[in-house]
Amino acid sequence: MTKTIVLALTVAAFATAAPCGDLGSFLPKGSTVTTAEAVENGELTIAGKTVKGLPAFCRVSGSLHPTPDSDIRFEVWLPASGWNGKFHGVGNGGFAGTINYAGLIDAVKNKYATASTDTGHADAVNTNASWALNHPEKIIDFGYRGIHETTLAAKATIKGFYGEAPKKSYFNSCSNGGRQALMEAQRYPADYDGIIAGAPAYAWTNLLSSGGLSLRLTLAEAGAYFGPKKLPAIQAAALEQCDAADGVKDGVIENPMACQFHPAVLLCKGEETDACLTPAQLKAVASNYEPLHDAKGNVTFPGMAPGGEADPGAWANWITGTEPEKGSARFGFVTNFFKYIVYSDPQWSYKTFDLNRDLAAANQKAGAALNAASPDLSAFQKRGGKLLMYHGWSDAAIPGASSVKYYDEVVAKLGASTASSFTRLYMVPGMGHCAGGSGTSSFGQGGTPAGDRFTNIDAALEAWVEQSLAPDSIIAAKPKSPANPSAGVARTHPLCPWPQIAKYKGAGNPDEASSYSCSKP
Repeated sequence: MTKTIVLALTVAAFATAAPCGDLGSFLPKGSTVTTAEAVENGELTIAGKTVKGLPAFCRVSGSLHPTPDSDIRFEVWLPASGWNGKFHGVGNGGFAGTINYAGLIDAVKNKYATASTDTGHADAVNTNASWALNHPEKIIDFGYRGIHETTLAAKATIKGFYGEAPKKSYFNSCSNGGRQALMEAQRYPADYDGIIAGAPAYAWTNLLSSGGLSLRLTLAEAGAYFGPKKLPAIQAAALEQCDAADGVKDGVIENPMACQFHPAVLLCKGEETDACLTPAQLKAVASNYEPLHDAKGNVTFPGMAPGGEADPGAWANWITGTEPEKGSARFGFVTNFFKYIVYSDPQWSYKTFDLNRDLAAANQKAGAALNAASPDLSAFQKRGGKLLMYHGWSDAAIPGASSVKYYDEVVAKLGASTASSFTRLYMVPGMGHCAGGSGTSSFGQGGTPAGDRFTNIDAALEAWVEQSLAPDSIIAAKPKSPANPSAGVARTHPLCPWPQIAKYKGAGNPDEASSYSCSKP
């Protein structure tokens, strides 16, 4: 084992604590420690950038090797003073491949001990999966082992440094990080006391198989590709059909499940323009809203919800790209998944995608490692764990209805009373993937608590775990300028615990949360 030992932090308040430089001895046997140092001057250069304004903390980094082919890089940051007694685990988006330094910085500034991992491979391009080619153990590390092993290492380091274990442990992440969150609750219910799973890509094989089908229908069929210039017309048609259903015409669809969007109204009646779709384009567009079905006709995975198609960062980023095969995150994720994880064939092409064959192959090769679809959260519930989920209805990466499907399955498995004792789902009208969009998409979902439990989902989770204060609705805000929070708020809106939705009372300012009440559809 190698380790760099720098000046130890002063932790005299903890009688049995170990110096920062000695913390490598608390890690699992065979671990590699590359850094064990005190960061005392408020600055740290990471990933080629210098971060300033940091509190003094102990930084431990290295790699974990649970198998001969595992190389799970991690970082653990421990506040030198004022530790709040809590541990905050930080997740990853996409195919991971990097340490989430932004999450570590937020947590340590707010006095949490914190940790992050690259989940077993180093790659700055989070749509790339070439690291998985012929490395089944790395697929498992990415799927679930990396987060769990890092959590165990972090807790051991915390106990070594402070002389005591964290009083409470939390995990909060979105997208693939939401999948990681559910994986923790399902596989390792003792790891965390409170978990937030945002827009979870929990049904990984279904999600990317759905994307594969859409790629073939959009890019391999003659004349089917529709570019980003078509998106404003598609969104306008969706809003025209569905926006006013909640009693307020505000550019946001409150509950897309209550409105069946018919994109056929966009069929060109003459010469093609950006305001209409050709028959081939219409079929490709419709494929994004349509669910997957099994041989018996049962829905196995839902389609996208209407609304938000033209919002910044929405369909143009995830679905259409700038042109065929360019600029589409879906294209990157789907092709990398099937090339390197499912078929171990870099020459695989979406042009030959067959849903029945390729979904079966995906489940056989990667389902056990990547899918976090088990609704049996009884072990997590019985030990007192609390789970909050959220998902934007205008998410162009992962269908919002997929979280509804999973939540409903948890309720069916455990019963409504038991489910309500430890979990909530908040569907966010008009929000894109994890954030952004036309709706009120700011409710403290990223990082550690920075507000009260009525407006901040992280604070709501901690109040539930630590004070038994079960959350009800959470007030979300739409800033006037996302880049300038000091500019104020343009709108507020309640996020209701599913299956409730916010309904306009019929009077009052529709831009104020107080004008709505939560009730079942």
